[in-house]
Amino acid sequence: MTARLSRIQLALFFILLCPVNIIGLWWAVGSPLVMDPNSICRKAKRLAGKQAELCQTQPEIVSEVAKGARLGVRECQYQFRYRRWNCTSHNKYFGKVLQQDIRETAFVYAITAAGVTHAVTQACSMGELLQCGCEATRNKAPPRPPSSSSSGDGVKWEWGGCGDDVEFGYEMSKKFMDAKRRRGKSDIRTLINLHNNEAGRLAVKLHMRTECKCHGLSGSCTLRTCWKKMPHFREVGDRLLERFNGASKVMGGNDGKTLIPVGQNIKPPDKQDLIYSDESPDFCLANRKTGSLGTRGRMCNSTAMDISGCDLLCCERGYREETVVFEENCLCRFHWCCVVQCKKCMVRKELSLCH
Repeated sequence: MTARLSRIQLALFFILLCPVNIIGLWWAVGSPLVMDPNSICRKAKRLAGKQAELCQTQPEIVSEVAKGARLGVRECQYQFRYRRWNCTSHNKYFGKVLQQDIRETAFVYAITAAGVTHAVTQACSMGELLQCGCEATRNKAPPRPPSSSSSGDGVKWEWGGCGDDVEFGYEMSKKFMDAKRRRGKSDIRTLINLHNNEAGRLAVKLHMRTECKCHGLSGSCTLRTCWKKMPHFREVGDRLLERFNGASKVMGGNDGKTLIPVGQNIKPPDKQDLIYSDESPDFCLANRKTGSLGTRGRMCNSTAMDISGCDLLCCERGYREETVVFEENCLCRFHWCCVVQCKKCMVRKELSLCH
């Protein structure tokens, strides 16, 4: 089951990358493309020029791109786990959502671009790609000491270790995700997708953190070596969810090349903001046209007042209480060496399920 889900998640990502008309064709027949990176590259004629070029010349990078796709989808499902639309991987519905320029689509594009950036950069640092490695620091300004340290404490600072080469990951994500799409009717949609792709990449690139290690005799810190590391991907997901909550609605300009914020006295969105052009459906009831699976049967929190609460999640249809009994490990003990032994306990749990 896990392997099948992983293949479906990978398929969803590569559907994102292809022209809108091909997306519609694949989802219309009801069968997602379940493929590994090798089969993706064999179908390179369906991909845009830069994607096909990567497939032909650097298939190992495509493999890391696929890992980034899975990372993005998993994070999407975590961040939306309590929402009416929970980033479902159901093939016939997910594609319908992607065909709309709504907030949810904006998040999917952003988190996927961020996932690709993160995965490729991580592969560089781990030495899994020949095309890249640690961040080059030869011509880089020395790191700033942390705010807790004074500039005159005599500690020397220098770049060292293996910093994450986020520039390489950023460029590979941009090269693969931003391949030119069919222009014309979908041009405004293209501008929106490209903007959200960039917002996702910047959620990684602009939030690198500095890590340091002290060197010196007898535990002293006469020299501090520092390097740059990417934020944890959960932090990236949290940051993009904040952008999702504050996403800006836009419309296409008369020239077909610009996006204009909708509403009076609204500042233009910056590069890190998510944007959309259409209002989202409420996702309360199943609707294949909008890609909504509905919330019937979803588990909710009967005491919560937020989005996970039964009132909001069940769309005021009410909910039912159900008792389930299941078996789980308990009273676990570690025995030398090296075994953990557990007993089996029966657990009763009260669930609240949407009508």
